[in-house]
Amino acid sequence: MILSDMSARQLYLALEPRKRFGFGQRAALVNVDPQCAYTDPAQFPATAYETDPQQCAHMNALATACRAKGFPVVWTYVAYAEGGADCGVWGTRTDTPDSLQNIRDGSPRAAFDPRLEIHRADTVIKKRMASAFFETHLRSLLTYHGVDTVVVTGGSTSGCVRATVVEGLSCGFRMIVPEEAVADRHEGPHFANLYDMKVKYADVLPVAEVLAGIAAMQ
Repeated sequence: MILSDMSARQLYLALEPRKRFGFGQRAALVNVDPQCAYTDPAQFPATAYETDPQQCAHMNALATACRAKGFPVVWTYVAYAEGGADCGVWGTRTDTPDSLQNIRDGSPRAAFDPRLEIHRADTVIKKRMASAFFETHLRSLLTYHGVDTVVVTGGSTSGCVRATVVEGLSCGFRMIVPEEAVADRHEGPHFANLYDMKVKYADVLPVAEVLAGIAAMQ
């Protein structure tokens, strides 16, 4: 039954406060696929998105806050071999040159946005599917560092961010999404998935509140 004809943005903004998972003892920042294919509309207008023009600056601020606490900072990107041989069944949908599955290793589309401040001590993970947890060493890395809280930024809100959040919660982590630090190509999917994550899977909070939460962790 459809309860309202409000837009996804209106539904999200009208959402009543939810009981929070809260911040635990140790956090990690996972920046999902902030690569030029998705962050540079001038160079890649067919695939890039920009919900908040300060998204990269927000990521840098969150990364600085986590490093100051000795918390892990992780950057993921997606790329495939020439011909998409390592895509699996997902590679059968490479029907256009700008398909995600056509991002090639070492290409400009695979490169991280140059505005990002990635440190040598940060962890960089190449992934092949939507979730940053799927068939990567992310979960074991977080376990090693004693992490119980995962802050997720990046894109897309309706794709890789949501997949990472759902799998992270399924692994037992408290999931935090800074709302200005995630992005999608269209307003509808962006706000619909912020709404859904806030109701079910994560604490969706303003960046300023996430920064304060990280700073207060012991």
